[in-house]
Amino acid sequence: MKTLFLPTLCAALFSFGGAAHAQVDQSEPQLLIRTATQQILDEVRTQAIAPDDIPRIMDIVNRDIIPYTDFRRTTSLTMGRYWRTATPAQQQQLIEQFKMLLIHTYSGAIGQLRPDQRIDYPPIHFAPTDTDVVVRTIAIRNGEPAEIDYRLYSTPQGWRLYDLNVLGVWLIQTYRQQFSDKIRESSVDGLIQFLAERNQQLASGKQ
Repeated sequence: MKTLFLPTLCAALFSFGGAAHAQVDQSEPQLLIRTATQQILDEVRTQAIAPDDIPRIMDIVNRDIIPYTDFRRTTSLTMGRYWRTATPAQQQQLIEQFKMLLIHTYSGAIGQLRPDQRIDYPPIHFAPTDTDVVVRTIAIRNGEPAEIDYRLYSTPQGWRLYDLNVLGVWLIQTYRQQFSDKIRESSVDGLIQFLAERNQQLASGKQ
């Protein structure tokens, strides 16, 4: 997992940064994923990314991921029914802390990305009226394939990413039960505190 699939997952999460920081075409879901993913692979080929360079990773996130990713949708679906009972202030804290958790959890894998990483894109079929689609990709490195699925939905501003599946595990599903257990144990505020403390631990290098 650590030798191939964790870097692959990291590429999925952070695939929206690029050396030229070009605007990504959001008019078609596979085109969005294809062009955005290629940008980070191009950056890896031209400039190494240190796994502990959190400020640089944060710059990439704030500049190049946020416009194409709906973290609010990701967080609300992960929270499930508890999202409706959270206050607007709690919701905003949850979005920020969950985003930071994902960044800290997977940022170390960026340093494992290699120039020979290749992404294949199987044909995608969807109707013009579809508003929620899955874009399937196959990441290949050293001849080993890893399937990654991206779930996107249509907005007036174009398609946006809100969930991804690596090796049959969807990100939202992975965290939903953990969030639910923590809320039942110590309320929404308890979950926020837990996420904040975990982010502090990861920021300080503690696992």
